[in-house]
Amino acid sequence: MSPSPITEFSLNQDGHLLLIAGPCVLETRELAFHIAEQLCDIASRHPVQLVFKASFDKANRTSIHSYRGLGLEDGLKLLDAVRSEFGVPVTTDLHESYQAAAVGQVCDILQIPAFLARQTDLLVAAAETGKAVNVKKGQFMAPWDMKHVVEKLKEAGAKQTFLTERGTFFGYGRLVNDMRALIEMRSLGVPVVYDATHSVQEPGGLGSQTGGNRAMVPPLAMAAAAVGIDGLFLETHPDPDKSPSDGPNMVPLSELETLVQRVLAVRAAAQG
Repeated sequence: MSPSPITEFSLNQDGHLLLIAGPCVLETRELAFHIAEQLCDIASRHPVQLVFKASFDKANRTSIHSYRGLGLEDGLKLLDAVRSEFGVPVTTDLHESYQAAAVGQVCDILQIPAFLARQTDLLVAAAETGKAVNVKKGQFMAPWDMKHVVEKLKEAGAKQTFLTERGTFFGYGRLVNDMRALIEMRSLGVPVVYDATHSVQEPGGLGSQTGGNRAMVPPLAMAAAAVGIDGLFLETHPDPDKSPSDGPNMVPLSELETLVQRVLAVRAAAQG
């Protein structure tokens, strides 16, 4: 699979907010292109650096009967097509160390899921691709324990590391956000990203599916912007309630630009 003509990913030096956005899981070419086109249009009007995100496989679904995605080969072909068509960097999550090389041929950032944040072989394989690596803090981990993740990636030769906050387990079926985690993780010397949509998940909240409350996404995203973030992670869909994965958490595509504007305003005021 030939890489698209985008150069190596780098965090924008002018202070623009890194916006990682897209659908939870790849469904069709038409849908991926529609979302990517709308996101690029939004990014053209605001000081953000867009990275298109979508999963080729949702390996940790609640039920074995849940839709998982297009698979590694077809999923990467579609991500590469998005990258080529729209000239936008792309990212996806990987779950097995053997997937890293293939993902690294297409994606500008390799994403490590929160449940796998401590998996040494996976981290090393991702670092060895030479691409940026974004690790989501485990829902079961203290933010200061992410120093070991950073050390593993550094030892494996990672050129660029991001850490993402996405909530912490609180009892059963709910996540809470301690915004101090953003400050703690930034003190490790790496950029921090806030995942506003997965932070409102209610794991297993719909019985055989994960629930959530998308109404809480805007206030949490703005709170994170006030604390200080380098990037914002948002999953979006034209009709979230019809999405086969994480629909209750996702921001409707028609509402995304308003949310981005509000977050940017808070961030600018905080940097004041």
